Amino acid sequence: MIDHISVGVSDIERAARFYEATLATLGLTRLVTRPRTVGFGKAYPEFWINLRERMPRVLAESGVHICLRAKTTGEVDAFHAAALAAGGASDGAPGIRPHDRVRYYAAFVVDPDGNRIEAVTFPAE
Repeated sequence: MIDHISVGVSDIERAARFYEATLATLGLTRLVTRPRTVGFGKAYPEFWINLRERMPRVLAESGVHICLRAKTTGEVDAFHAAALAAGGASDGAPGIRPHDRVRYYAAFVVDPDGNRIEAVTFPAE
């Protein structure tokens, strides 16, 4: 349904370093580098960061977040750890999230600009 997504960042080099480390845990690599944008993906750019120099920090109250699929709980754990090591903040440690319809394993992080990113997988049990 969704072909690609993008987020604004105030420092393209800092954000590229953050996302290179964090997205690698989910099998995404840097595929495109331009002066004001960087694209990450597996076969083609699916996740873009775009430079917005005067962009204010994204407010937590915005409610916006992007969720990326992980293959395993180990990938979710690695995603969270890599994000923290690369300058992000935790917005929800890795763990099972019981829900009305489905049980899932997820972690939430906030990038240096305040963008909220989640990694999720659906373990069998």
